[in-house]
Amino acid sequence: MVNIIVSGINGRMGRAIEAMCKNSDKYTIVAGVDVNLGIPHEFPTVSDINELSCKADALIDFSHHSAANKLCEYAAKTNTPVIFCTTGYTDEELEIIRNTSEKVAVFRSGNMSLGINLLIELSKKAAEILEDFDIEVIEQHHNQKLDAPSGTALMIADGIKEVREDSNYVYDRTQVRRKRQANEIGIHSVRGGSIVGEHEVIFAGRNENVTLRHSALSREVFADGALKAAEFIAGKPAGMYNMSDVLENLF
Repeated sequence: MVNIIVSGINGRMGRAIEAMCKNSDKYTIVAGVDVNLGIPHEFPTVSDINELSCKADALIDFSHHSAANKLCEYAAKTNTPVIFCTTGYTDEELEIIRNTSEKVAVFRSGNMSLGINLLIELSKKAAEILEDFDIEVIEQHHNQKLDAPSGTALMIADGIKEVREDSNYVYDRTQVRRKRQANEIGIHSVRGGSIVGEHEVIFAGRNENVTLRHSALSREVFADGALKAAEFIAGKPAGMYNMSDVLENLF
């Protein structure tokens, strides 16, 4: 059994993890942390992680990037592996996370879906093989999402850029009248309704197209990925880990 502390337990993702753990024989939540209390749980919940006295195999954070400093301090002090699942970290916060990984196991991913991370790996391979193909990334999310493009779309583009180092991201072509450049990666955002998350990578050649696509049908895919990450990182030595490590371990 993997014993887990969930930071952001009263948020949408925290509640999704709690629901998945409720009848699980692999994962159990031993404590929750949230700045907004008031929701009853079957385990202790606090607003400050330093109030906890229990020990866990992993700490999953789905709260806010500003919590990174305090969570890193707790992880290092208690030797608890920590999994950062949020986005929007500042450079200073990323440096704190990197420094913490020298003391304890740290896992960070902008998207906890196994399918999305597989899509990134497949996109990298396709970009390597289809070297003369143009690449466009299209992402779709619900109408309440604040950022555009999504962090996941940028993760996909960044993965491709590892293979095509001269890639240039283009977000808007309305201001420039010119032909598409060979090294462009077009990144496009759609916002509407209650779309959980759609990401599509188009490889367009002269006489054929190849499209890779991932659809998130519910937030459970992210909760499931976070739990798999917790299982993976429990007992690991200090270092920085990500979903590529989980995929490698699975396959």
